[in-house]
Amino acid sequence: MLQRLFLVLCTLAGCPVASADDWPQWGGPQRDCTWRETGLVDQFSTTGLLPRVWSVPVGEGYSGPAVAAGRVYLTDRIVDEGVERILCVDAETGRELWKHVHPVRYTVSYPAGPRTTPVIHDGLCYTIGAEGHMFCFDAVDGTVRWAKEFPKDFGTPLPTWGMAASPLVDGDQLITLVGGKDNGLVISFDRRTGAELWRSLSDAQVGYCPPVIYEFGGRRQLIIWHPEAVSSLDPKTGAVIWQHPWSIKYGLTVPMPRQLGDQLFLTAFYDGPLMLKVGAESAEVVWKGKSSSEIETDGLHSIMPTPIVQADYIFGVCSYGQLRCLKTQDGARVWETLQATGSGRWWNAFLIPHEDRVFLHNEQGDLIIARLTGTGYEEVSRAKLVEPTRPVQRRQTIWSHPAFAMKSVFARNDRELVRVDLSK
Repeated sequence: MLQRLFLVLCTLAGCPVASADDWPQWGGPQRDCTWRETGLVDQFSTTGLLPRVWSVPVGEGYSGPAVAAGRVYLTDRIVDEGVERILCVDAETGRELWKHVHPVRYTVSYPAGPRTTPVIHDGLCYTIGAEGHMFCFDAVDGTVRWAKEFPKDFGTPLPTWGMAASPLVDGDQLITLVGGKDNGLVISFDRRTGAELWRSLSDAQVGYCPPVIYEFGGRRQLIIWHPEAVSSLDPKTGAVIWQHPWSIKYGLTVPMPRQLGDQLFLTAFYDGPLMLKVGAESAEVVWKGKSSSEIETDGLHSIMPTPIVQADYIFGVCSYGQLRCLKTQDGARVWETLQATGSGRWWNAFLIPHEDRVFLHNEQGDLIIARLTGTGYEEVSRAKLVEPTRPVQRRQTIWSHPAFAMKSVFARNDRELVRVDLSK
């Protein structure tokens, strides 16, 4: 009761709630796709559809929800009206609190709605639509604080599959993949006013990978993985620290790079895995996959899901749905299974570590509790979270990453946004 009262008071005051049970951006509180709450179920109570706390109708979209200060934020598209929307609902009831609607004409491939997870920080909500419409809202009442339109304002040539990388808040900055002209691949904005602070890098393509900040060699480094290279920037100025050239086929830089000590792991659909050793001013290759084929794969060729990287093993989903385990030391494959997913091109499952297990949300809408170790895949429990609604490769799919907060999972398809309680 006290916690709920605190949430209400903070919401009314427009201030952030610093608690571990929020999922305020892509990848959660620490931007690492890890769920750290305790007191969760050991296994599901059903093998069928999980019971909902609430369900609200939404339009189509690939974007995942964000949860912060007792509110849920989601973007969608209403095709018949020619608009994108930003929705804010009460996390306890699903009741609509505010929404913003703006007209947009889709030109990108797979035009099934926005891709980018909202970012909620310090009473502000940041969103980016598929066609490059970026907004900063008051998170409480939905008032537009500032806005940008990437193609119009920066000359952005939109990537084939639309703008997908969620922006990153760092201090007073909002760091965003823009793909603009004049060294404008990455632009830092004043997060409160939208004023440009710095810009950096040029690339003929934008890519889809969210920016992330790691510390290597005692130095904070902004990692930008774009279709021509892996680049490290000074987060304060955008100055290049080092670059590792790596040409990625069709610009498919998607899964977020993962840090393990002084190493950085990346994986691409066609071009496979890459492990770098990173210092304060340079990076060198530790090992790299040998295949550039989506079919004859020797390592991990992920199309979307961010892998789990541990001291001894790497776990991720490969190009045709194979859940794989690699040795961290050299990338050698240890095992693979289709039990969690299925077999098909671009088959996807998101992996969310929690304590000694992993929650997997596959593209068929299943939520799975499993243990992943060097000895194999152990499934503990499985149930249906939401129904797949998006036709791809002659199957129905869901390609939206859920949010894990308030001892619940918040998930969407092209018809509904749901909350499912997973507390014990």
